[in-house]
Amino acid sequence: MMKTKQFGHTDLNVSLLTFGCGAVGGLMTKGDAADQDRAVAWARDNGINHFDTAPSYGNTASETNLGRALGRNRDGIIVSTKVGLDEADYGDLAGTIRSSLEASLTRLEQDHVDIFQLHNTLGVPDNRGFLGADQVLNEIVPVFEKLRDEGKTRYLGFTAKGATDDLHKLIGSGHFNSAQIFFNMLAPSAGEPIPAGYPADDFRLLLNVAKDNGVGSIGVRVLAGGALSGSEARHPLGIQEVAPIGSSQDYATDVKRALQFEPVVAAGHAASLPELATRYVVSNSALCTTEIGIATLQEFQFATNAVNKGPLPSDALAMIKDIQTGFAA
Repeated sequence: MMKTKQFGHTDLNVSLLTFGCGAVGGLMTKGDAADQDRAVAWARDNGINHFDTAPSYGNTASETNLGRALGRNRDGIIVSTKVGLDEADYGDLAGTIRSSLEASLTRLEQDHVDIFQLHNTLGVPDNRGFLGADQVLNEIVPVFEKLRDEGKTRYLGFTAKGATDDLHKLIGSGHFNSAQIFFNMLAPSAGEPIPAGYPADDFRLLLNVAKDNGVGSIGVRVLAGGALSGSEARHPLGIQEVAPIGSSQDYATDVKRALQFEPVVAAGHAASLPELATRYVVSNSALCTTEIGIATLQEFQFATNAVNKGPLPSDALAMIKDIQTGFAA
């Protein structure tokens, strides 16, 4: 059975592997209902207790499918969902956030979620506009806290994407219980220092900062959107063009760099690049849980087996570090 770990300063004990219900993998957005139900049931039977979704995944399909697949028995299950805001929403943040969560609860067929997360890029303009840490703290957190006080969510979280200063500010604010943190072999800076010139975002040990502040961490993009499979081929259910987050400027470059880790697999430290990538992240003791998005049950079974094998040996981690240092050169 999958081990669990205390999630920051909350009373949640979260499985080391989280079932990701996003569109990058695609099972919970485009898959057959029978396949979705089978995967969720298998996950539950094997000790995976956290399911992460969002209304934006498959234009609400993910939440609807997860609500059906979980069935009526929610004992021991942890569900997290999100809200993403556009600048057009800023005139009525309270109404927009409330209606988003209430609609999510209807689709999920439950009266509350365990974690409600802000799902925006922070401190950097993007297609949704600009949202900085101060606006989050002054205008959005009070709305989140009211929903928590009403019992619609137990804990508050955010996706740690954007300007590193803003991310550190939110984690240190004391208002959040959870953070989705980008961490993988191509973008390792949330878990360890990176050399000058390293071709990825510098999140400045965000995993350690989260742990020090009692904030539960959810490792995301563990396979760099699939690039750490070592192949540019995509499953038909998944998003066909995946923009990197935190790593290179394009997916093809991520795949090219991922292939440079193959000698670590050849040395016998893992059976495949995805296993190596998964065990790399669980080797960081500051991480609470790692989230894997999937297209098939078999992919999730492989991820489960990788997590259950545990951390990589020190010599494997040293080989990975040498390869990462070469990226900066």
